[in-house]
Amino acid sequence: ELTLETTICHEIRQNHNAVIIDHVEKDPEFCGHHTPAMYGFQSYISTPIFLKNGAFFGTLCAIDPSPAKLKDSQNPAMFQMFAELISFHLDALEKLAISELKLKEELQTAELREQFIAILGHDLRNPIGAITNAAQLLLRKNPDELTKRLTTIIQSSSFRMKGLIDNILDFARGRLGAGIVADYKQQEKIGDILDQVVKELQMIWPTRAIETDYHIDVPVMCDETRISQLFSNLLSNALSHGDSSFPVKIKAYTQDDHFYLMISNPGEQISEATKTRLFQPFYRGEVKAGQEGLGLGLYICSEIAAAHAGTLDVSSDAQQTCFTLRIPVSKTV
Repeated sequence: ELTLETTICHEIRQNHNAVIIDHVEKDPEFCGHHTPAMYGFQSYISTPIFLKNGAFFGTLCAIDPSPAKLKDSQNPAMFQMFAELISFHLDALEKLAISELKLKEELQTAELREQFIAILGHDLRNPIGAITNAAQLLLRKNPDELTKRLTTIIQSSSFRMKGLIDNILDFARGRLGAGIVADYKQQEKIGDILDQVVKELQMIWPTRAIETDYHIDVPVMCDETRISQLFSNLLSNALSHGDSSFPVKIKAYTQDDHFYLMISNPGEQISEATKTRLFQPFYRGEVKAGQEGLGLGLYICSEIAAAHAGTLDVSSDAQQTCFTLRIPVSKTV
């Protein structure tokens, strides 16, 4: 083991220049140098090794007690090449270590994600479901006017809370890696699925008119739960933001191997600037009192449409606002 301060490598570490000596006794710079005398060599070659970030790592060197022709041979180029190969290998090892660390962190994040989803799904959704069911039972018992009004508020609020939880859950899955995946099944009666959503929301908005018009000629391959979620989000938005003196109109039909679902309602026109950001997460535009939300509903709807290889578009003018879902009737591979 050599003492670093006594070596020529230590000098290279300071000046970062390669050193090549053919014959120490004939070399004007090193003939009187203490290192050759101390270690008894006559020829010497040493090339600095630099990491990819430019930092000095060490030297690649060789010594010989006999003189050798090094300067005019291929040895300097060979040593430089090996020094670069060592640097490349060290860089690869560092990147591998970083990748392994990131993979470990990703695995930990995935585990936390699953725990988060489980907590959100069980500890929040189940109590909300119990509140909703209790409110429905109370409404079936012909309550007096005050009880009916209060129970309707409970039902409406719990429905909205369920929607917020579902949207947060889907957003968490999407941003943490799982994404929204469509569980395709052939739906012979997709109109019945839509009617169930209409029925649920009609109970929450009993005074609002909802008109349906279905012309569905072929079965639609889709995820029943996701389409219901999308439709519920869009219809509840129309009921919340539309002009209550006019009905919300629902049109569903199949045409040219595609299924179309349109929800339209009179109300304030959506500006062009707002439309460009409408499907972005957490964007809410101008929100009136009592209509606050997280701004995730339309984002989740657009993700559900994309999971079905479809699109979700919006058109809005002074007469009405219309959201249109368009998906293939058959699963797209």
